[in-house]
Parts: sequence; structure tokens; C-alpha cells
Amino acid sequence: MHEQACIFNIQKFSIHDGPGIRTVIFFKGCPLRCYWCSNPESQSGKPEKMWHSQKNQETIVGNYKTIDEIVNEVMQDEPFYLESDGGVTFSGGEVLFQVDFATKLAKVLHHKGIHITCETTGFAEHAAFEEFISNIDLLYFDVKHYNPDKHKKGIGVDNKQILANLQYALAHHHNLIVRVPVIPDFNDSLKDASYFAELFLQLGIDKIELLPFHQFGEKKYQSLKRNYQMANVPQLHSEDLLEHQAIFKQAGINCLIR
Repeated sequence: MHEQACIFNIQKFSIHDGPGIRTVIFFKGCPLRCYWCSNPESQSGKPEKMWHSQKNQETIVGNYKTIDEIVNEVMQDEPFYLESDGGVTFSGGEVLFQVDFATKLAKVLHHKGIHITCETTGFAEHAAFEEFISNIDLLYFDVKHYNPDKHKKGIGVDNKQILANLQYALAHHHNLIVRVPVIPDFNDSLKDASYFAELFLQLGIDKIELLPFHQFGEKKYQSLKRNYQMANVPQLHSEDLLEHQAIFKQAGINCLIR
């Protein structure tokens, strides 16, 4: 298969992106513009220059790969997937930015018996989303805000399509985990937690994960010569979200802090 996708990393032996030992495929390109994004090099859908401090030189982030090239690379570790009940995880960027390619790749890997996990924002045309998730075994679905106006202000798009796709996924996907990245001055108040809980109860969601804001991507903005709006903002830790967790639990929602 000669169709290509822009990929910015293929990370082997991952144990944090789904069950077992996994290979994570990072798709380049994202239609959202979260100002706290920890992978700013993933936003553009094309290869781009980035300063590599260890090599002390400019490097190119992202290159085009065919389905066959990706399959050949990830299948090298098939014994580890089988031994650990692991598999392959699609991440990004946003996988759905290159949804046609990702769907075809998922079908090929599924045919080979590989378990597929996907991390997504759910932002895509519904028909494409529907076909894509039919080939996914475990879906991590990020919900960044309950309010469409605040969602658009912080991310660049409102949440209408995202929530519509989430509703579909909840109705048709048995293995789905909803996650909320908790971001200072965006969605981190206790009132925000209450509104999230209200939304999730309306949607029939009884289990979520909170992802505390971190600064892992800060240096990447410097390497890309971009402004980082979250510079000097303190990271959040698990203990900072205990009151948030309590609000979800009081609403009858099982809440884990990652």
C-alpha cells in the first residue's frame, strides 16, 4: 500500500499507553490548538524543523510512511504484544487528522490479530469517526471542556462535533475511557468539576480519569521558536485534584487521577 501518512515518532516498549507492552504510533497533525499542548511539534501536518539540543543541530520532525512500512516496523515486536496482552496505540497529534490512512492501518493490524488502542479528541466528521472506531479495541477519549464557547476560545473549535462523536462512541464502543486534562485557568476550578460531572451524568458516563497539567513540553516550544502561553505556570499534582475527585465521586462517577 503506497498511501502515506506523516508520522513524527514510533515509540517501542511503551507501558503507559494502554494494556501490556505497546508500540505507539504518533500521527502528525491536529486540527485543535490547545495552548497548553505538550507536543507542539505534532500540530502541523507536515514535516518541520526543530532544534535538537542533544545533537546541537536542527532536525526535521515528521516523515512520510506507508502502511506497509509501519506494519513491518510494529510487527517486529509481535512476540512482546502476545506475551504481555499488549499491542499498538495510535496517538498524536490527532489520529483523526489523517483518519482515512489510520482506518486502513487499523484494519491491516486487526487482520494480523493486533490489539489497537487509540488516544483521541474525537474531532472528526461523524461518518469517518464511526468507521474508524469500529476497528479500535480500546478508546481513550479526551474531553477538554463542557462549555462550547470556552472550548472554542481555548482550543479553536467548539465541542459540538466532539460531544456528538462521544455519544456515538458511548453507545457503540464497549471499551472506552473518558479523560479530562485539568488545565489551570481553563477548566481547573471545583465549579468546573461540578459542570463536568453534570455533563457526564447526562451522557451516561460513570467512569473518568483526570490528567493533571504538566510542563513536559515546555522546552519544545523553544526548540520550535514558538511562544508558550503556559510558561512559568506551576504543574498540577495528584494531591491538587483530590477535591475534584471527590466531586465526581459524590455524583456517582468513578474518578481516577493519573
